Amino acid sequence: MKARACIKPNPTRKRKKRYDRDQYNHRNVIERFFCRIKPCHRVATRYEKKAANFAGFIWLAAGITAKIECP
Repeated sequence: MKARACIKPNPTRKRKKRYDRDQYNHRNVIERFFCRIKPCHRVATRYEKKAANFAGFIWLAAGITAKIECP
C-alpha cells in the first residue's frame, strides 16, 4: 500500500506547490470522521490488536455517531 501526503500548501509561499484538490477534500472528510469518534476511547487508542476487530469498532462508532447526529 503506497501512501502519499496530501496536504494543502501554505498560501503565502512564494513558489506555489501543486496538490490534488479532490484527494485533499476526501482526506479532510476522513479526518473529521475520526475526530467525531475520538470520544470512543477504544477506537481512539487502537485498543484492538486485530485489524478486523478494529474495523468492527470503527463501524460501531460510526453508527453511533450517525444515530446521535440524525434526529
